[in-house]
Amino acid sequence: MDLKFLERPFEVKAIENDGIFEGFGSVFGNVDAYKEIVAPGAFTDSLAQWKSSGRLPPVLWQHRSGEPIGPYLEMEEQSIGLRVKGQLLVDDVQRAKEARALMKAKAVNGLSIGFVTREDSYDRVTGIRTLKKVDLWEVSVVTFPANPSAQISSIKSAIDAIQSFAEAESFLREVGRLSKADATGFIARFKSLSGRSESDEEGVKKALMQRIEARTAAYQR
Repeated sequence: MDLKFLERPFEVKAIENDGIFEGFGSVFGNVDAYKEIVAPGAFTDSLAQWKSSGRLPPVLWQHRSGEPIGPYLEMEEQSIGLRVKGQLLVDDVQRAKEARALMKAKAVNGLSIGFVTREDSYDRVTGIRTLKKVDLWEVSVVTFPANPSAQISSIKSAIDAIQSFAEAESFLREVGRLSKADATGFIARFKSLSGRSESDEEGVKKALMQRIEARTAAYQR
């Protein structure tokens, strides 16, 4: 058995005082440092097996099997990737309390999956391996380096996978943290200002990247 870890700049969307947090453990279509990508549907069988057992993979601290810090309450594949909702046991586990403090301070805000590959394919031309089916063992809270360039690269890969205005709206809600009204409004304003039709998605992708890059540049100054 070859247990692997996949760490990318997928940040926790929120962390509440009671330890509840949400985020993405994996994003589809994003090439990592090992030239591997996760395909949509890769987690389907594994999640079904977990759910049939009446439980979900644990929340671990930094991939340490001896340091579980809480349970996952929800896990599902969405168009962007693997969405998770977990709870840190801040009242009973000291490490969970510390993790919450670090996550709220944005000192630690990454999620990373531990998995075993079950089915994959390899492209000899690009050198990229596609993970088609994996056994998901755990999703960890990890310290991820504050690398804006890497974050832009990761987000751009997700944007490149968008094929419709509906998926663009989903991206804004799931990754951009916009409300449904704000996401719908963004798409509507884009179409009204540019005169684009439902079949012209490239402009939306470009507009999304421009907004993200502008926010990143402002953060770096």
